[in-house]
Amino acid sequence: MTEPVYPPLSTLKTGLRCRCPRCGEGPLLRGFLKIRDNCPECGLDYGFADPADGPAFFGMSIVGVVGMGLFMWFEFTVHPPVWVHFVVTMPLLTLACLAVLRPLKGWLVSEQFVHKAAPPEWESIGKHGDGSKWR
Repeated sequence: MTEPVYPPLSTLKTGLRCRCPRCGEGPLLRGFLKIRDNCPECGLDYGFADPADGPAFFGMSIVGVVGMGLFMWFEFTVHPPVWVHFVVTMPLLTLACLAVLRPLKGWLVSEQFVHKAAPPEWESIGKHGDGSKWR
């Protein structure tokens, strides 16, 4: 029996929806941010998926730039007291960072699948200088 052929899918569409990067149907995440072991639809092993701190970095960067622009607009037009920023601005920034984590994680895992990302493999040439062509 032959393996089914899966057409290439958009990493942006599958990633932002947190779906399997191969079939586009199965869920990628279990819970809020935990990556599943494999896809329940097509059986793709998610062992390759390791976005590490990428989603947090990109999320904080995006929300930080947009949030700072909105913060400055709010500050210069309304001139609220500091306690308003603690009660309104800080919770909004926190919720925005949490809201973008899942889609960014799904997108990074989809990119890893498409680009066949793998851990680095080092080839040793012996001790320092041994076997080197540079003498």
